[in-house]
Amino acid sequence: MYKWILIICLSIGVAHAAPVLPDQDDLESFINQNIVISQINHITQSVGNRASDLVINAMGFLGVPYKRGGTGISGFDCSGFVRAMYENTLGLALPHNAKAQAEVTQKIDRDELQPGDLVFFNTLRRTFSHVGIYVGEGKFIHSPRAGGEVRLESMSDSYWRTRFNGARRVDTQSFSKSTDSTQR
Repeated sequence: MYKWILIICLSIGVAHAAPVLPDQDDLESFINQNIVISQINHITQSVGNRASDLVINAMGFLGVPYKRGGTGISGFDCSGFVRAMYENTLGLALPHNAKAQAEVTQKIDRDELQPGDLVFFNTLRRTFSHVGIYVGEGKFIHSPRAGGEVRLESMSDSYWRTRFNGARRVDTQSFSKSTDSTQR
């Protein structure tokens, strides 16, 4: 959020500042810097759009029942839900196991969480026994347990806060696009 505010403020400042043309010697450097900035903005927007699509898709499954081993509309377990959301939205085939999902993703600090990142919890007295998708503002979406349903919860709730194991980011470059939804 703060990054976007900074970018907007800088953009407004640049838009209202008097144009300053570089010296002839610096012209090539000036052009190259603007090309790089344009590419970074495009990549940032693309990643942000994919994360938004992932979160919006996941929210569409609120209320779907928990089903052990489930990976579809009839029901999901926690890792099956994460796998289905990444596969259906981004075409990425994650493993169908919370611990395996943690192993194939990049560790990040809790304060680096962005929508679409994975959050892991110790719910069965073992590391990475539960997984959900971070949606922003300290909340995550997941398929919690037998008798439950896909829902949105706060990571600051005492149950989740005390069981938090870590956060991971899916490196979209390291996963192949899946054309077979039965891969595990």
